[in-house]
Amino acid sequence: MVLDPGYRLSQPGLRQEAGTAAPAGDPELAVARFRTYLERRAAILGRPQELAPPATAAAIDAAERRLGHRLPADLRALYLIADGDSSRCLFPGNAWLSLDGMVAEHTEWGADQRPWYGWDLEWESVVFDTTPADTVRRCGGHPGWLRFGTGEDGNFLAVDMTPARDGHPGQVIETGRDYDEAPAYVTDSVTSLLGRCLELLEQGAYEVHGDDLYLENPRSEPAETQQIIGVGLPDEIPPTLQALHSNNTPGIVDLTPLSAAPHLRRLHLNRSTTADLTPVRDLPVESLRVTLDDGDLTPLTGHPHLASLDLTTTAPVDLAPLRTVPRLHGLDLSGADIADPSVLADLGGLRYLALTGRQWNALLDGAGAPPGLVAAHLADADATFDEALAWAAHLGLDTEGALRITGSLSA
Repeated sequence: MVLDPGYRLSQPGLRQEAGTAAPAGDPELAVARFRTYLERRAAILGRPQELAPPATAAAIDAAERRLGHRLPADLRALYLIADGDSSRCLFPGNAWLSLDGMVAEHTEWGADQRPWYGWDLEWESVVFDTTPADTVRRCGGHPGWLRFGTGEDGNFLAVDMTPARDGHPGQVIETGRDYDEAPAYVTDSVTSLLGRCLELLEQGAYEVHGDDLYLENPRSEPAETQQIIGVGLPDEIPPTLQALHSNNTPGIVDLTPLSAAPHLRRLHLNRSTTADLTPVRDLPVESLRVTLDDGDLTPLTGHPHLASLDLTTTAPVDLAPLRTVPRLHGLDLSGADIADPSVLADLGGLRYLALTGRQWNALLDGAGAPPGLVAAHLADADATFDEALAWAAHLGLDTEGALRITGSLSA
């Protein structure tokens, strides 16, 4: 149940330290590389390819005003040669957008925002870091990411005008449909991207189909292991690990080896039990899902990163340490034995809460709901419609006109 439909969680990248480096692009070199690139394509195809007419400086200025950012100088110089490539896919796997197309992506299609998939998924979502780390902000979308290339599959090349600490303004990233959990760093500038295009031609990494030439598009997948899904902990923990899903692990899982993963942000022990959360204390874990054998949350006291906790316990748990977790915004305690539910009313930053009907009644009949709650979940799978209405009313919602709709949809 959503209490505030317009509320969205803040993306972690908005809190990152901003980059201060100068742009890495060179407009004169970019123009020289672009012209050489076009010449070499023409030599392979046996004729030059016709591009769109150049954009005027006034048109670029107008586009920049609508985008809210100036284009990097090297990309601006290319638009003064041609206003996009008319879907010829000059860049690896991507067509170069016209100025109008670029503005439309930014203003009409919400390219500056991360897609919102509803509280059932978003409450424990994580945005991971790129490789190299601290180069691109940890966002699923950002107003400073200006899409200039489209794969026509929901993915895009963008120039990043608001990089993280170690990035350069004008660096090229991949964003879009397949990058909600993390953008991908491509290269430091459009100038360097054109250098890569020339290298691909030199390597013969292209295909010719009819009147067009298509460069191969080696996706910007990280060379290091960033996510592991399996049973138990791996024998060797890669230092680049950012997400671990341990499923159906017998016995008690010892989390001590995770100290070798200083960038771990998601730790989900699915149907797996641990007895000690101490190793989590010094890790930047933001999303934690765990079955806890003894119910001791003391190691999480003051945890500076933890944002969501899905907790199951085998013994009564004292929630008091959660009062000191500054970024905690989501809790699922439906599998936990809560010693004192009134603690939840003290969690001013809590936005999402999942409890059983019995737990909700204990909370609402006592201390009341957390003051900042914007989404609530009744975790009883067998709850009747009338029970759900009674729960909603207990939360203070007007259920007078509630409708129950059943059935199925068919094409």
